[in-house]
Amino acid sequence: MTSDSSDPEKPIGSGQTPGSPAIVRRDGMAMEQDIDPASVETDKDDEARLPDVPDEFMDAVPEVPLAIGRAAIEHAVRHAPTSPGVYRMMNAARDVLYVGKAKNVRKRLSSYARPTGQVMRIARMIAATAAVEIVSTGTETEALLLEANLIKQLRPRFNVQLRDDKSFPYILITGDHWAPQILKHRGAQSRPGRYFGPFASAGAVGRTITALQRAFLVRSCTDSFFESRTRPCLLHQIKRCAGPCTGEIDFPGYTALVREATDFLSGRSRAVKEDLARAMEQASVDLAFERAALYRDRLAALSAIQSQQGINPRTVEEADVFAIHQEGGYFCVEVFFFRTGQNWGNRAYFPRAEKSFAPEEVLGSFLAQFYDDKPPPGLILLSHRIEESELLAHALSIKAGCKVVVSTPQRGEKKELVAHALTNAREALGRKLADTATQSRLLQGLAAVLGLPRPPRRVEVYDNSHIQGANAVGAMIVAGPEGFLKNQYRKFNIKSGSLTPGDDYAMMREVLERRFKRLLTQNAAGPHSAAESGQDAVPQWPDLVIIDGGLGQLNAVRAIFDKLGLSGVALMAVAKGPDRDAGRETLFLPDRPAMKLEPRDPVLYFIQRLRDEAHRFVIGSHRKLRRKDIREAGLQEVPGIGPARKRALLHHFGTLKEIERASLADLGKVPGISAESARRIFDFFHARPA
Repeated sequence: MTSDSSDPEKPIGSGQTPGSPAIVRRDGMAMEQDIDPASVETDKDDEARLPDVPDEFMDAVPEVPLAIGRAAIEHAVRHAPTSPGVYRMMNAARDVLYVGKAKNVRKRLSSYARPTGQVMRIARMIAATAAVEIVSTGTETEALLLEANLIKQLRPRFNVQLRDDKSFPYILITGDHWAPQILKHRGAQSRPGRYFGPFASAGAVGRTITALQRAFLVRSCTDSFFESRTRPCLLHQIKRCAGPCTGEIDFPGYTALVREATDFLSGRSRAVKEDLARAMEQASVDLAFERAALYRDRLAALSAIQSQQGINPRTVEEADVFAIHQEGGYFCVEVFFFRTGQNWGNRAYFPRAEKSFAPEEVLGSFLAQFYDDKPPPGLILLSHRIEESELLAHALSIKAGCKVVVSTPQRGEKKELVAHALTNAREALGRKLADTATQSRLLQGLAAVLGLPRPPRRVEVYDNSHIQGANAVGAMIVAGPEGFLKNQYRKFNIKSGSLTPGDDYAMMREVLERRFKRLLTQNAAGPHSAAESGQDAVPQWPDLVIIDGGLGQLNAVRAIFDKLGLSGVALMAVAKGPDRDAGRETLFLPDRPAMKLEPRDPVLYFIQRLRDEAHRFVIGSHRKLRRKDIREAGLQEVPGIGPARKRALLHHFGTLKEIERASLADLGKVPGISAESARRIFDFFHARPA
């Protein structure tokens, strides 16, 4: 089963005795890695969600907490070194409030202990501080890198936080097969071959690979599929593969195509296009018009790649461009990637930061966290001049093993690139603010309809899927003021062997019990404390749970809530209308009469959208399980299909995956497969789950 919630962050050194406010360690620090195995990255190219803006209390901070906090800091100052290091301010519960670095730690901490001159954000942080922990580093550069790492790991509430930070995709041309394959790649670059990237999104990689296939006819199939072919596949027929698997092209010819694709991705696109143009002209002179048309189509595909990339710099070979825009207390950082003189996409980030931060402060902290686990390019262009640009450049140069320049251009093409990124940042933030406002109104309407005390910040929707009890799976989707929070989605493989196949009530009980038992283990204080802590934009406890089903499902979940002693979570079940008509749903609430909303009510549309998203996610999860079972069993489970027909199907299609994809008409063309058998095979692979 995929875990239903990430483990809570554990502050380093949190096991120490709370009575010691300041601890200085000069021998480094053991770091625990907090990894949630359920947080699997998807290829969805959504912009990152917009975080909540932390509350800013304008009233003066009471003097008593300020005095206590200053006393804790003064105690730390007496033990602090005058060398570079990283310090962590912690509250009485040992939660990390702030992570900072300094060239002289004692001097920096002394500035917090001054009785006056603190801005409101710093004053609130000091008032909450009960202890300070310090780690000495050899240089200020090491302190910068350690600070960025700790902020990403601990997510302190008073720091700028980079959210939705996932690895970027690359294009890989493999080097471990005589006929190299082109594919999208994430993660460790351990497979032999040439890697090109990073690209801003999976969509940008997919579009580029599709165009490269048209231009260079390099295969994208897996090695096992390649080895099993006895005739060219569909990609060869639509001129997106040269067909090396069946000898449609010889080894030297295919090697030349791979070399051209590598040259294009390496920045030698002009030379590649000139070679193709000469080959097209020569084919025309030789009256080989079919060959000339092939070269023409390949040239058109290369032009399509560059037109899709939008702006392509003339003088900038390799750079990352960052532009930040602030509006309404929110920040947006737009990142453009330029490699080999080509635009490889852009992406918007919405870091979490208090309103009192200046854009330069947010951008500086963002950059250190952004490159914590990514290789930097030789040039980084910024829209705002940051205070520690030289220190950051030195740290990134050490990390990259070559010189890295951090610059804020004032004229020329580099200035134009930054201005273009700034325009995109402004537009992306405007779109997000508009979307968030709409979502907030819907949540307010939902709260009014259900009689909730306040609009829910986290809504969890649950659904189950199975076919006659087989491959049973439950799923949870999450929505909040920013929309669907897809990195919070979870699936639950139904484990209990004692369940009656197809017992929806029992499956729902198992899913909810596992989910909330885990939540109670992680946060024994219950839903209110998590919602009120304010340390994360997305609370771990839901304000509202929605079940796809009727009164029976509602009662099953109520029994689980009563068993676990949960009372602070609202509950609702949504039953489809007669004949499963959308717009005629019935809403079931605990201890209240069933209700229906007007067919055109926006809140009803919102509830339908939540339920449909849960349905889509659980169906997809079920189908993945089922496909895995089918592939493990081969064709053994297809009724009425004996050994001879299995051999005929595999000989015709090559792999089980292609049989699964085949249409009814294609199945009927296989020798020995009747219309009835084709229908039976098709229905087996496309059965609709419950």
